[in-house]
Amino acid sequence: MKLKAELFEKVRSILIGHAVGDAVGGPVQFEGRNVRDRHPVTDMTAFFDGRFPKGAWSDDTSMSLCAMDALIHHGLDFEAVMDNFRKWLFKNEFTPTGVTFDVGMACCTAIYRAQSGVAAEQCGCSGEYENGNGSLMRIYPFSLYLHCAGFPLEEKLNLIHRASALTHSHPRSCIGCGIYTFVLWELLQTPTKQGVKDGLKKAMQYYRDDPELQRYRRLFDERFEFLPRDEIESSGYVVDTLEAAIWCVLTTETFRDCILKAVNLGLDTDSVGAVAGSLAGLLYGYGGIPGDWRNSLCRKQYLEELGQAFAEKLSAI
Repeated sequence: MKLKAELFEKVRSILIGHAVGDAVGGPVQFEGRNVRDRHPVTDMTAFFDGRFPKGAWSDDTSMSLCAMDALIHHGLDFEAVMDNFRKWLFKNEFTPTGVTFDVGMACCTAIYRAQSGVAAEQCGCSGEYENGNGSLMRIYPFSLYLHCAGFPLEEKLNLIHRASALTHSHPRSCIGCGIYTFVLWELLQTPTKQGVKDGLKKAMQYYRDDPELQRYRRLFDERFEFLPRDEIESSGYVVDTLEAAIWCVLTTETFRDCILKAVNLGLDTDSVGAVAGSLAGLLYGYGGIPGDWRNSLCRKQYLEELGQAFAEKLSAI
């Protein structure tokens, strides 16, 4: 029972941390860094001229919830995950307010392919210029599930890549999800900044022979965290998002500071905030997430109940 409670605490910390980062970043998505420097974000707010309330989360959280729900009820069934993506896009399920919004182009393309009858694992976009962060932003439920599964490491990473490929099948996107997963796995065992660095080292070792690893080379530099802010990009490109999120985790001392630093980088603020929030949630724990932000989340009870059901599923694997 104690182990199950500890597992729920970790799941809840990641889930709520991710949703909070998403909700803080959503209102200023796509605004440039020069705008953020003049008008920095200091709190969670409503957005789209009040059409979405304070605490509303975007596609990052919705698609993560789609995956989590499918894993709870069907295990590693990628058709079930894609079916939930369709429910989100076409039926407004898994949303904070009953309205689907902020759908990424590659994700939309993949879901429409599935709607037309293409098998789930054949739907993902594979082009060089289709390496957005749309799989990275929703990968953490698979990372958690596979952490608890008794598969060999190679099989676990293969499944992470297949989960990415539902929407983003280029090796660069798949490896980005793998690197993130190594960091999350290490933080589950060692919730410290050293845990982040150890996770990166394990990822580097695992992917050492893959030419795509070169795209992420800055992450593995011992001085990565000392890069100045103006050298950190925060676009929707998967490499930029992963770098920005990890840099924010390594260069701050509290969850709130991490999220505000991530969001005030500008551009893809909800995704950078969400990815940073999932890792910072695990680093600082549920209690380290500001209570005012936690309690402002739309459908907070639903989020916590889903997290509880997921923790119970994980404990039974």
